[in-house]
Amino acid sequence: MLTRNILLTLHQWKNNRDRKPLVLRGARQVGKTTAGEIFSKEFENYIHLNLELKGDRDIFDESLSIKELFQAILVIKNIKLKNGKTLLFIDEIQNSPVAVKMLRYFYEKLKELYVVAAGSLFELMLEKSQISFPVGRVQFAYMYPLTFEEFLEANREEQLLETYRATPVKAFATAKLLEWFHRYTMIGGMPEIVKQYADNKDIPALKTLYESLLTSYLDDADKYARNPTMRQVLRHCLESVPFEAGKRIKFQGFGNSNYRSREVGEALRTIERAMLVYLIHPSTSLQLPIVADQKKCPKLQFVDTGLLNYFAGLQPVFFQYADLHSFYKGLIAEHVVRQELIAQNAEDNKKPLFWVREKGQSNAEIDILLPYKNYVIPVEVKSGKTGAMRSLHQFVNDSKHPYAVRLYEGGFEITESKTPEGKVYKLLNLPYFLAGRIHDYLSLLIK
Repeated sequence: MLTRNILLTLHQWKNNRDRKPLVLRGARQVGKTTAGEIFSKEFENYIHLNLELKGDRDIFDESLSIKELFQAILVIKNIKLKNGKTLLFIDEIQNSPVAVKMLRYFYEKLKELYVVAAGSLFELMLEKSQISFPVGRVQFAYMYPLTFEEFLEANREEQLLETYRATPVKAFATAKLLEWFHRYTMIGGMPEIVKQYADNKDIPALKTLYESLLTSYLDDADKYARNPTMRQVLRHCLESVPFEAGKRIKFQGFGNSNYRSREVGEALRTIERAMLVYLIHPSTSLQLPIVADQKKCPKLQFVDTGLLNYFAGLQPVFFQYADLHSFYKGLIAEHVVRQELIAQNAEDNKKPLFWVREKGQSNAEIDILLPYKNYVIPVEVKSGKTGAMRSLHQFVNDSKHPYAVRLYEGGFEITESKTPEGKVYKLLNLPYFLAGRIHDYLSLLIK
């Protein structure tokens, strides 16, 4: 089984005296069930319900009190409890609106029970069933594809992992870490794919797994759709997403279609609630809070860069490029960096926005805005040390602080730079693979 960072979040939840039933959310096949199985080793008793199975689902349809329900679960699953703590893991909870309603009663009446629920289509089920969610009676955690750190661990690269975790990273390790980051970017972080690659190191053999994932996502369109027309739009959007990911998009005619803006917008927002895509909106903010401008065209982020590469047919030519930013118009480098940033916080599902200034002939765009302490840090994903920095300089000139970050195909260093207008600022230069540890390095930059 792959070791996942979400286990630390689950462990902290377990040790919280005021814990509530935890809903573990994430796209299909990101490893929620496996994480539950690994986590169960911390308990004397483990009860697993899969609500895709009718027998497990029917338990919740008997109109029982919460204590009678728990007794029914023990009888039907033929479990005799030992002394100690008990974990109840309710998998695919989106298949039973009744089970979702019952979460509040686990919190109110059976506080000694540790309850974790997992689901990939959670919000969609709530809308479809029109049930009231037990707000304040549950808490959420979010799970994503494997990060680069988890990818190294899955491939048993212990020494390289140790150098990755050291702050600052040693210069002698940069080239090899960049090589592995290219590999991670190409393959992606879907657990089943990573496990097979780690065991066999055979990239062509992964094709069946990629195709299986795509098929399962397309089949889910039937679950998302409220009518046959919506189903067609959803399937078109799912098939088009890998070719549009990383770009700023318009809903009207998305994916070379004749679909209207309203149809595509509804479809993409539906897929977003299933956590397969993110609509990353721009902001004009220079200081906190970072406010998204919903009227401007968003960028499209797919669930996993490896899936994007495979479905867009990019994998065969991946290693022809020494620098990720030189590849596919720089979109892949920015996409994988954003994926790393999204995956760092399991307690919320916030999306890192990008910055725009659209004024006549003087437009500017910064790839990522990163809140850190009291600052909004501009982050550019650039090629080499000589990439144009015009937009970054515009942001720095208008900002009240002198800090900026560049992620690139190079080594770690902090340099003092100056905008053409004369403002001096500190530039944190980080290799791409340190995107997931950017907050540790910001603490070096800002003292």
